[in-house]
This record gives sequence, structure tokens and C-alpha cells, in this order.
Amino acid sequence: MSSLSYKDAGVDLDQYAEAMDRLPALMRQTHSPRVMPLAGGFAGLFQLQGAGHDYEDPVLVSGTDGVGTKLKVAIQAKRFDTVGIDLVAMCVNDCLCLGAEPLFFLDYLALDRDDPERIAALVKGVTDGCLQAGAALLGGETAIMPGVYAEGDFDMAGFCVGVVEKKDILDGSQVQAGDVLLGIPSSGLHSNGYSLVRKIVFEHAGLKIDETVQELDATVGEVLLTPTRIYADIVSTVRKDADLRSQVTAIAHITGGGLAENLGRVMPEGVRAQIQLGSWKVPPVFGWLAGLGNVAEEEMLRVFNMGIGLVLAVRPAAVDAVRSAVGADAVVLGTAVAGETGAEYLPA
Repeated sequence: MSSLSYKDAGVDLDQYAEAMDRLPALMRQTHSPRVMPLAGGFAGLFQLQGAGHDYEDPVLVSGTDGVGTKLKVAIQAKRFDTVGIDLVAMCVNDCLCLGAEPLFFLDYLALDRDDPERIAALVKGVTDGCLQAGAALLGGETAIMPGVYAEGDFDMAGFCVGVVEKKDILDGSQVQAGDVLLGIPSSGLHSNGYSLVRKIVFEHAGLKIDETVQELDATVGEVLLTPTRIYADIVSTVRKDADLRSQVTAIAHITGGGLAENLGRVMPEGVRAQIQLGSWKVPPVFGWLAGLGNVAEEEMLRVFNMGIGLVLAVRPAAVDAVRSAVGADAVVLGTAVAGETGAEYLPA
């Protein structure tokens, strides 16, 4: 009887070792003096106090997420160096909503088989995202799981830890009627609604991943794999200026559920967000999808960010100052009013 090995079961330890050898150099690009050196070990060390950072009453903020079925588009396109940015963005942007400074990130990667090139590309994307977020890629896990994932499939999950002074936590409780809703543009679809996107593009319209979309001047793959925007620079600008910080009463990350659902989550009792349709320019990708799949406006608004990735609730007297600080592309979307807690759209 022949002797069986781990390789016979679908796990090539030599290829796994090759893949792991590539990762430390990528991770080190994201490290600051706050990452404590550790030879070997089973976890990562991050220094909260010191190294030029001293907190009075720090509170840790955590968030976890994945990339969803956007991964299937990456698999079709055979491009793996961007979805790691999406992974970081989905976790970091959530933590930013509490006014936090991202500290470090952990990733979990599960694949059908050992593939050093694919693993390196995926982790490079995570590294790029961490550099944008100002977070250290402190560690992670790569699992080879033949039999769980079909040929060519993989999945990713991410975990972000940040910090905020207790007195500066943004939980929406300070939002008042009259506060202005300031929207920050998205980079496109971000990482939500891809089950519908894929149904429209590949099943309904029968488009190919490398087919050119004339009205968008890009291929289907390029359009659908545009990375999620990371808003760390926007929130950092507000967080580091005491005057601005006191004038921002809530932040909402616009993901699945669209503007209304996500803004409703940060409205306190007795306050309602009113979003004025037509107050911002909807990027062409959303019109393209709606037309391609004959999707109703109500459904588009419920599923996608429609071109706004982050919303700040701002005291009315400070709108110009905040807008000037965070960028000229910020747009007034509406206001908070007295009413039933939640959010609604006003017709254009």
C-alpha cells in the first residue's frame, strides 16, 4: 500500500511555505514604531500608549467584514490585487464612524489550494488598503481548505481595531434637528450589492468580464473591481481639529441598504434624516446598471450607495468649515429634522 501525504489530500506544504515567505515583507510596509518587534510568536504586539501617542481615556473600537460576492468577479477577471483594499475599507470605514483612529488590521484568507502568486496578490491588496488607512497589518491566517472551496474559489475576512478618546466617541446621540448632512463621494459600487450586479451583468445582459463598456470607457472587470474608497484621511482631518470635531455629530458609512438605512442607524430618538434626491451627481455606473437590468429607482436606492460613501452630520454654522477641510467634492445632501427616528428621501 502506498503512503499517503498531506499533498495527496490537496495541501502542498512546500508551496504553502513559499507563499508565507512572501508575506512578512508586505506586512512590514505598514508597520510603524507602535508595532513591537517579535521574533516568531503566535500573535502580534501593538503599543497603544507611547511612541508619540498618549491617551487620557482610550476606548478600543473594533469592526469585521468581508468582501462578499465581489470576490467572484475577481475570480472571473483573474485579478486578485484589489479586493484586499475592499476588505480593509469595509472594516476600517465602519470603525471611522465612531471617530476612531485605525490602529491595526488582521486578515483571514481561505483558499481551495496552495497558490503563492494568488496569495501574494491578495495580501498585497490588503497591504495597500492598510497603507491608505494608516493601519498596521499586524497578522493574519491563510487556510488551505480543499473540499470546502471549489476549484479556484477563495474567501476573505478582515478585522480592524482602532482607538478613540471616550469623550470624542461619535455615536449619533448628539445629532439635532437642523444638522446638515454632508456627503462624501464613493469611488463607485464599493463592495455591496454584487449578487444583483452579477445577475444583471453576467446572467441578464450576458456580458463578458473583458468586454468594454463604451459609456464608462472601461472593461466590465475594471468597472466592477474598482476598489472601495477608504475615508481615513477625511475622518483624521476632523478628528485632529478640536473645533471641527465638536461640530460633527455623527458619521455614517453607506453600505448595503443605501443612504436611508445607514443614516437611520445614527439618528437619535426623535430625529429623522431627510435626503434630498437630486442634490448630488450619481456616477454613470449606477445608471448603466439600472438600465442594463431595468432596475427601479427605489431598488437602486435600497441596494447601492448611489455615489455617496460616507455622510457626516454637521452643525449648520460649521458646514462651510467642515466642507473646506474635507474636500470640495463634499456635497450637502439634506438635513436632520424633528420626527420619527430614521431616514427618508425627498423627491427631486
